[in-house]
Amino acid sequence: MTDLESYVGAKGRDELVKQVRAKIDELGVTYIYYQFVSVTSRIMGKGVPADHWETIAQRGFQLVYGSTANLFIDRHSRYIGYGSEAWELVGIPEPETFVQLPWDKRCARVFCTLFRGREHPDDPGSYLTADCRGNLRRIHEEFRKAHGGLHLRVGTEPEMMWLKKGEDGKPAGGVTKPHCYHIDQFEALRPVFLKVIEYDRAMGLDMIQGDHEDAPGQLELNFTFDDVLRNADRLTTHRQVCAQVAREQNLIACFMPKPFMGVSANACHTNISLWRGGEEKVNGLGNSPLPGMESVFTYFTGGENTFLPDTDDIRRPSEIGLYCMGGIMEHVHALTALGCPTVNSYRRLLDFGFWAPVYPNWGFQNRTCAVRVSAPGRFECKAVDSANNPYLVAAGLLKALDDGLKRKLDPGEPEQRNIYDVLDEYEERNVRKLPMSLGEANDALAQDEVIKEALPGEMYGVYMHYKRDEWEKFLATVTEWDLETYLDVLP
Repeated sequence: MTDLESYVGAKGRDELVKQVRAKIDELGVTYIYYQFVSVTSRIMGKGVPADHWETIAQRGFQLVYGSTANLFIDRHSRYIGYGSEAWELVGIPEPETFVQLPWDKRCARVFCTLFRGREHPDDPGSYLTADCRGNLRRIHEEFRKAHGGLHLRVGTEPEMMWLKKGEDGKPAGGVTKPHCYHIDQFEALRPVFLKVIEYDRAMGLDMIQGDHEDAPGQLELNFTFDDVLRNADRLTTHRQVCAQVAREQNLIACFMPKPFMGVSANACHTNISLWRGGEEKVNGLGNSPLPGMESVFTYFTGGENTFLPDTDDIRRPSEIGLYCMGGIMEHVHALTALGCPTVNSYRRLLDFGFWAPVYPNWGFQNRTCAVRVSAPGRFECKAVDSANNPYLVAAGLLKALDDGLKRKLDPGEPEQRNIYDVLDEYEERNVRKLPMSLGEANDALAQDEVIKEALPGEMYGVYMHYKRDEWEKFLATVTEWDLETYLDVLP
């Protein structure tokens, strides 16, 4: 039996498919987006009338393999990852992720797991390893088995900017002024953030806090932490919600990491903790009836947070936590390639003084470090920005934590100084900086066998084809900076 056949025939799945049909009829849904996530975190897939739900649930839909890399071509006009002669993947919907779209209740969405084609000559019907979301689920399951049921819970802090749209459709500055935490500037974006929160809650996101950050039009709207896969799905959903609200209000929802120099960039700090036990509870968030399956509105609660201090020092993580921190420190250069995945990402790291990390270090409440203990039992990974693919970042972190636990890695002592005040000292000690360009980051990932395991099978080749081509395209492009700097360089 193939992976695909096992997945479709899994115990209890037929009942979930029937429950979705009941939801479709109850909510009046007529159209469904069957979606998956590409290597760069774009939402891909197909739309199908809801009449065909049972057929798609059983047979899936087909799409070219290259769609996992956005079906983009490289600078040599070759399709990235897979050639045009490649076979077609099969996307099988996950009934438990079905939820109605609040901005058009005729429509719903469901996430899908990807498989190799049924007729593919090599491993037909096996899991498609270019499916970042499916990979994360399997990597997390392997981690739990290897570490006695320990599971990863994640909370993300998605920063992004709301920009005005000019007559030409291009950005015309931020909607607000770059005043951090100012309620007046937050209030100016109230029509935006209240609509985002409304839609987010209707799609299962328990929104907990928000504020105006210190760049033009910059907001951070946070939701409750949860199981690593559900958190990644919710971040993906939040981005889709923001894009929809931008369409409705004729704005630009900007997830570009560094659109403006001299002010803070768009980070996506990723907070992690390892847990034993706990239970899942449904939080309907005021929705009645639920506009989707219960699991969309389900959160882990309780259990034992194994990062909590196990000594009298209430700041210092437990032994498990320190080993995990050691794993992150060991692999933070390669992790940066996943957390800061674009050419523009490194404008953030190079614009010193705005709390972006520079060196592989950790500290207590030290916002200049690569990782900070942001609260007892929680690590905040800061080398992650708004353009990240949360499924790849989480998979990389799981591999780093696994290595730290297995090898009992020592993270060293915490850095308690402002890193920007001691940059010369780090240079004198020949401490290796975090990558300062996408090219350096790609090389760091290529040299790290542990983090490469977070991109198993075909995924590594697809991802690196995409990212090395992105870097080469940048190097081969004449920019405004080139013209301003060199146009009159001689005589």
